[in-house]
Amino acid sequence: MFSIENMKGKVPVVITIAGSDSGGGAGIQADLKTFAALGVHGATAITAVTAQNTVDVVSVESLEPEMIREQIKAVAEDIGIDVGKTGMLYTEEIIKIVSEEVSRYKFSLVVDPVMVAKSGSLLLKPEAVEAFKRYLLPKATIITPNRFEAERLADLGIKSLEDAKVAAKKISEMGPKAVVVKGGHLDEKEAVDVLYYKGNFKTYQASRLSVKTTHGTGCSFSAAVAAGLAKKLSIPEAVGKAKEIVTLGIKFGLNVGKGYGPVNPTAYLYRESSRYKVLMNLDRAKALLEFSSEVAALVPEVGMNLAMAVPYAESINDIAAIDGRIVKTFEGVKAAGNIKFGCSSHLAKYILEISKYHEKKAAAINLKFSEELLRILEKKGMTISYYDRRKEPKQIKIVEGRTIPWGVEKAIKRIRKVPDVIYHRGDVGKEPMIVVFSEQAYDLANFVVQLAKEMKKE
Repeated sequence: MFSIENMKGKVPVVITIAGSDSGGGAGIQADLKTFAALGVHGATAITAVTAQNTVDVVSVESLEPEMIREQIKAVAEDIGIDVGKTGMLYTEEIIKIVSEEVSRYKFSLVVDPVMVAKSGSLLLKPEAVEAFKRYLLPKATIITPNRFEAERLADLGIKSLEDAKVAAKKISEMGPKAVVVKGGHLDEKEAVDVLYYKGNFKTYQASRLSVKTTHGTGCSFSAAVAAGLAKKLSIPEAVGKAKEIVTLGIKFGLNVGKGYGPVNPTAYLYRESSRYKVLMNLDRAKALLEFSSEVAALVPEVGMNLAMAVPYAESINDIAAIDGRIVKTFEGVKAAGNIKFGCSSHLAKYILEISKYHEKKAAAINLKFSEELLRILEKKGMTISYYDRRKEPKQIKIVEGRTIPWGVEKAIKRIRKVPDVIYHRGDVGKEPMIVVFSEQAYDLANFVVQLAKEMKKE
């Protein structure tokens, strides 16, 4: 019999076999957030309960091994398991049970060798390490140790990328199909992960981030690899995607607690899911500007544009604007092109820079410079600052794209707060300009329409 349900595709299922983090930053909590962000269904088999926060692991209580077995069995025999991933296993007995169940249900396995918490607390008993090597590593599709875990498993020191490659190859000889040694703790300029798979090495690079939102990075990384495998990505593809997710999650981590705040694996989800909303907001804003003929008086000679960023924007491709800008016509203003991402490097640079200081400054519009307009903006209670393009250092001026970040930084330092308006009075061959910021493009367009009407009255 035909039904809509029959048309639904099967959702990939990943089970995390790991400990619970009461602080919500690592363990099964981090795993489930990562699974949700990547569109797979997350199931759990809890191995231990920890009392922990961003500073320390206060207490650990492991579950009875048979209870862990029953959790895996319950999921496998009803929902099914495409991929499993392990985190904190803690004891030899738990390791043996997990190994047995992986063999029984024959699912791919991502092993995160959780041994020591960031605070230094032991999450794998020392006497369980040999059991880990003997019973679990031969069952692993891929294992994801950090530098210190790899050192312990390979029994050698790791200080460089070449050391990491030697360790990865040595660990692979213990049974896993693939090994990725994560580079967060390596003595390299960038954070470089090394994958050893089918006799070949592949590296994945990302900039190092000077932040303290790194709690749960290993959990989220291995969970993202597991989600990728469940969605039929190859091992190298799954590792690359995981690197992207975790780097973004660290950069936009959650500033909570007194210690190391949690990584934010949902940053990727929010960024991608917000694109349609941003386009619709800009579309409404564009229509409002085109409907208001008074706006023509505020259009600069180079044209006006209106831009808005998705949450957690990192580049011009995360910021939508009007392709070809907004131009003056006999009847008012008209958008020269369609709304799309990546088409306005000018306003994108303003948004990307100012959002480093105030994440809600996600929309911007450029207006024709006039002293009268600045007076109106000041009367409206807007916080205003400026930078002087004539004082731009030569080393900044000669580098394409550096002027605006430099200018925004100068404007913020000038008043020691994040302004609503930044202007400059131009330079040789550069038109003076006013840029206004807000949270949303439509609110900004509505504000500009009101500005234009007040300018007309005066």
